[in-house]
Amino acid sequence: MERTLNIISGKWKLALLCELNRRNARLSDFERKNPEASKRALTQQLGELVRDGIVHKKDFEVYPKKVEYSLTELGKELMPVIAKLGEFGEKL
Repeated sequence: MERTLNIISGKWKLALLCELNRRNARLSDFERKNPEASKRALTQQLGELVRDGIVHKKDFEVYPKKVEYSLTELGKELMPVIAKLGEFGEKL
């Protein structure tokens, strides 16, 4: 349980995961959805989710640079847990 909480803890991680649960996205999509978040914070937290195997980062070999993020299978398994957390929060 502690490992899971460490993986999803972070100011923007739940927002990032919920967006990726809807569709694959680029950094600019996250910036548009979360204008109060800094680019650095979003990039750092996406990197942590990639490192933990929850998010996949696809780097297209084009110019200008294009990177797309998606949930891994492990990330998809995590989404029902996050949904339950949300349901619990609504009861409070």
